[in-house]
Amino acid sequence: MKYTQLGRTGLKVSRLVLGTMNFGPQTDEADSHAIMDAALDAGINLFDTANVYGWGDNKGRTEEIIGNWFAKSPDHRDKVVLATKVYGNMAADGDAWPNHDKLSALNIRRAVDASLKRLQTDYIDVYQFHHIDRATPFEEIWQAIDTLIQQGKILYVGSSNFPGYKIAQANEIAARRGGTIGLVSEQCLYNLAERRAEMEVIPAAQDYGLGVIPWSPLQGGLLGGVIRKEISGGRRASGRAADTLANPTSRAQIQAYEDLLDKHGIEPGEAALAWLLTRPGVTGPIVGPRTAGQLESALRAVELELTEELLTSLDEIFPGPGPSPEAFAW
Repeated sequence: MKYTQLGRTGLKVSRLVLGTMNFGPQTDEADSHAIMDAALDAGINLFDTANVYGWGDNKGRTEEIIGNWFAKSPDHRDKVVLATKVYGNMAADGDAWPNHDKLSALNIRRAVDASLKRLQTDYIDVYQFHHIDRATPFEEIWQAIDTLIQQGKILYVGSSNFPGYKIAQANEIAARRGGTIGLVSEQCLYNLAERRAEMEVIPAAQDYGLGVIPWSPLQGGLLGGVIRKEISGGRRASGRAADTLANPTSRAQIQAYEDLLDKHGIEPGEAALAWLLTRPGVTGPIVGPRTAGQLESALRAVELELTEELLTSLDEIFPGPGPSPEAFAW
């Protein structure tokens, strides 16, 4: 495994991030533990989760699965850089109550303690805001975070799904207040087929020293050889991927992508991950395997070297938006 610093921090993290969103809803606890064992054995040390994972009436279940894995061996927690998130309402569906979600000081305090209990640990390495909270000022948010850092409950803070201006706003206010060093990472939707983050989010992250952690690196399976699997009778596209393939122009684009990689003898999913690892500012993409086999495929991407010719061809198929403001101003 290869490692890099998380943004401007001294924290060393793996170039692949283990995403755990499938643990519970799609992968049972035993298989989830086996995947975490395999990830750790392969050198992946950054594990990402969220308090709401498990979804519906099972919110928190994913953190519980991870906590049970930590309980198996003290060595697990010692080696893992643990990242979780706060924002969503943790009440059972239909039972939402005021102050049980978002980023008020009250909810942050409540949510951290609940996550620590489920995760069976006394600290979280990277505590991430899952979304922007338009109603809560960053002065209040950072005051709550400063307290948690002083208590030793969290070490670093990251954002997820933030626009560029909110990354700037959050870190400027943190700098004015002193205390916390501000945001150190940003999780955003970013992949070959979805490159809008290049306009504002990634430049802001780079300027403020945040490590970029792309989620959905295969665009919901769209970049994982979906047409080939469809033809061979494998798992059919669903969700975002199915919607995209329903458009003839988009389907032709994905076909050109698969044909290009077939010509080079490279698996599409591995190429999509390897491409992200070449992008400026990217710490590592989140891979969310449902099986050990999917994890093995993702691991191969770390060693995959894409030629300049291939990178150019990928840009021709999936052109980025260009820099801001040129991308939208003229």
